[in-house]
Amino acid sequence: MAWRSSGSSNAALIANLAENGLIKSDRVDRAHYAPEFPYQDSPQSIGMSATISAPHMHASASECLLPFLHSNSKVLDVGSGSGYLTHVLANLIGPNGKVIGVDHIQDLIDLACRNMNQSAEGKELLTSGRVQFIKADGRKGWPEEAPYDAIHVGAAAVEAHGNLVEQLKAPARMFIPVGDRFSQHVWVIDKRDDGSIEKRKSYGVMYVPLTDAPKD
Repeated sequence: MAWRSSGSSNAALIANLAENGLIKSDRVDRAHYAPEFPYQDSPQSIGMSATISAPHMHASASECLLPFLHSNSKVLDVGSGSGYLTHVLANLIGPNGKVIGVDHIQDLIDLACRNMNQSAEGKELLTSGRVQFIKADGRKGWPEEAPYDAIHVGAAAVEAHGNLVEQLKAPARMFIPVGDRFSQHVWVIDKRDDGSIEKRKSYGVMYVPLTDAPKD
């Protein structure tokens, strides 16, 4: 999976992603979240050993979760990093839903809040409580707000952590990259109405690992 949809502007990037069949719509300008070359279809460092994923990966994750994103959905974004996809998910669920971004580094939580505050829409999402960023170990999810209609994991886990699966509503879906630094694949995990679990191994990827927070 190696789409390349770079553009010279946010509009061009979105048009190219749509032309390649990766998205249907998006309103969030990556210039508020990527430190440089925001419209290039590649991952970029945002510091603290973290990255903002390539646009085609964010598009693929969003489209995967879209059937479970409704007007009152609750979504967990593990490894929220820059806050970009958290903002996108908040737009997709509408005014009655909530997205919780979890990261294990306070500097990344602060970065996501600063990024989101650069737009009037992002600022409103934070002040209304429709988006909340929390410092926590994402491998354990955030049980205080569970269950979730959708969970996105933005870093490679060594396994599909049971804590995250348990925090899925029935029905619900999780998008999670799983593997080590040599081999990773996206897994799509569905919890059905009866609570049964279906796991599907999808395409190969390369994400930064979902790890412990660095020691102070």
